[in-house]
Amino acid sequence: MRRAPLLLLPTLFLLILPPLGQAQNVQEAVKRGEEIFNRTCTGYCHGPKGQPGGAPRLAGRGFDQDFIFNTVTQGVPGTRMVSFTKTLTRAEVVAVVAYVATLNDITNPDLTFKAHFGEAPDFKPERSQLPLKAVPGHELFFDAVRGYGRCATCHEVNAMGIPVATAIDKVPEGVRALRAMATPQVQTATFEGETMPALVVSKGKERTVFYDLTSVPPVLRTADSSAVSISEGSAWNHASVLSSYNDAELASILEFLRLTVKP
Repeated sequence: MRRAPLLLLPTLFLLILPPLGQAQNVQEAVKRGEEIFNRTCTGYCHGPKGQPGGAPRLAGRGFDQDFIFNTVTQGVPGTRMVSFTKTLTRAEVVAVVAYVATLNDITNPDLTFKAHFGEAPDFKPERSQLPLKAVPGHELFFDAVRGYGRCATCHEVNAMGIPVATAIDKVPEGVRALRAMATPQVQTATFEGETMPALVVSKGKERTVFYDLTSVPPVLRTADSSAVSISEGSAWNHASVLSSYNDAELASILEFLRLTVKP
């Protein structure tokens, strides 16, 4: 039996492996997608690395890229999963879809989606660069390493983060003011024989929806209005959820907010 010339072997490997530049682009996109996912989706909704949270598990579900793309750009009617075309740019959507694809064992995700973009033309315009002074605080605000102890678990800034609390419209003057910040919107809920600090989302004749702030991340509860009572005031304070940050880090976060938050 004749042996294949050894010179053919490198050629065979080139046919099997993606070009180096393409592989590097995929790795960069997946890394960026993970960062965006951690900032926008992880918290009350999906868990880290696509694990279940308030929303279902995304990892290991056998999703293909078309399904992932359609879900990110169109949302899921009747759920809190909305379309992200107004909050993410095209490049960011491509990155997030690529990241979620790798969580579903797609090792070489497609970064083009040219056909799909024709169906969803109204993406958020590309963001301008953050002011240099705002970068450290921005990273701290959305810091995925802190898990649920980050600011973005409860606050949304520039369409990123989880909007549990009301929008930030006034930035505290300093770290001391931030730690001592009054939270008049936090009330006390009594439900199933327990009392808990609560942020009320809606209260109707039949259903009351509120965030239970007893633990981090807050738990979204829905109860019969007749079974829950809401009273003004609470012993809960903002300082109780700032323990993962030191004063210097909080000062950087305040600088980021001053430079980016619009009243």
